[in-house]
Amino acid sequence: MDSASTYDDPAALRGHVSRTPRALATEAVHAGRDDLARQGLHAPPIDLSTTYPSYDSRAEAARVDAFAADGADPAGPPVYGRLGNPTVARFETALARLEGTASAVAFASGMAALTAVLLARAATGLRHVVAVRPLYGCSDHLLTAGLLGTEVTWTDPAGITDALRPGTGLVLVESPANPTLAELDLRAVAHACGTVPLLADNTFATPVLQRPAAHGARLVLHSATKYLGGHGDVMAGVVACDEEFAGQLRKIRFATGGVLHPLAGYLLLRGLATLPVRVRAASATAAELARRLTADPRVARVHYPRLGGAMIAFEVYDDPHEVISRVRLITPAVSLGSVDTLIQHPASISHRVVDEADRHGAGVSDGLLRLSVGLEDADDLWADLDGALGSL
Repeated sequence: MDSASTYDDPAALRGHVSRTPRALATEAVHAGRDDLARQGLHAPPIDLSTTYPSYDSRAEAARVDAFAADGADPAGPPVYGRLGNPTVARFETALARLEGTASAVAFASGMAALTAVLLARAATGLRHVVAVRPLYGCSDHLLTAGLLGTEVTWTDPAGITDALRPGTGLVLVESPANPTLAELDLRAVAHACGTVPLLADNTFATPVLQRPAAHGARLVLHSATKYLGGHGDVMAGVVACDEEFAGQLRKIRFATGGVLHPLAGYLLLRGLATLPVRVRAASATAAELARRLTADPRVARVHYPRLGGAMIAFEVYDDPHEVISRVRLITPAVSLGSVDTLIQHPASISHRVVDEADRHGAGVSDGLLRLSVGLEDADDLWADLDGALGSL
């Protein structure tokens, strides 16, 4: 196979990987880029084409028929941007390698990715979902509001098996959870699911700290807007999974149009290269801040996962809105996972769409603040937090 066809063929790119196991840090830098040197390239190219020329319409018809059958990436050169894009395919290849799955399918946002999973299950007649709170507020809302015709049973981890029924198509969990950072035993949860696919939202942990597929999750969801991009300048979602499910997701993506823009795919691939360094550095700072917050009499409770990570949740005695109003270095904003530190009040923003009783039942108190720790110096961040917490 010549270098041009390798670049043009997403399936070939997925197969062009090192046969020797590589450390995560090495994989983060090289996955999705293995073919570049053979093309005389160093930086991955950005393919912005929406359509591609073809002088063999019979072959095009055969490739489209093949895609319609199983959702596999069309072999050979690209066809149309809604069917797939070479730049996006590089990011998908890299993320799959980091999560330890056969494939990954990228979408325009994390919610578009979750929507595609739910639609894929509903297409087979399996509209019932079992879910464990807390989840990201919009994920909770998507399930509860029945916007896609799904029916949800909320349960705790111990009740998953009893909540399953013949029409159950998915079990959905998030660990560490947004925003309380509650952790689940993913292996035990996967066992409780039986043959029902488990979808684990791995946005907070990233593959640097946790690989849910290794614990039995069939689907691993990321809001790639967060740590995978890492710089607050790209919106995307991705599902890492086996190739059979990936085919279903590609067909949904093609039909609904929730595609990822190639420039976003390029930025995400670039973000993955520094993901291990960023996550580990921010996690070390977060652990130190969590220690200081735990010892502070102005703080009622600190939530920090055993797994570690760069997210902290803490409950204050003071009015949380006043705390947010007093930060100067830290940015008061939604989202997370950027190089700068962000703080927000979940009950007012990210989880506002969740019914108040359900929020409180999931441990999202009105005094809870969520801190996404970035790459600033720990002492500088603490000085800002210290001033924002005010006096007793």
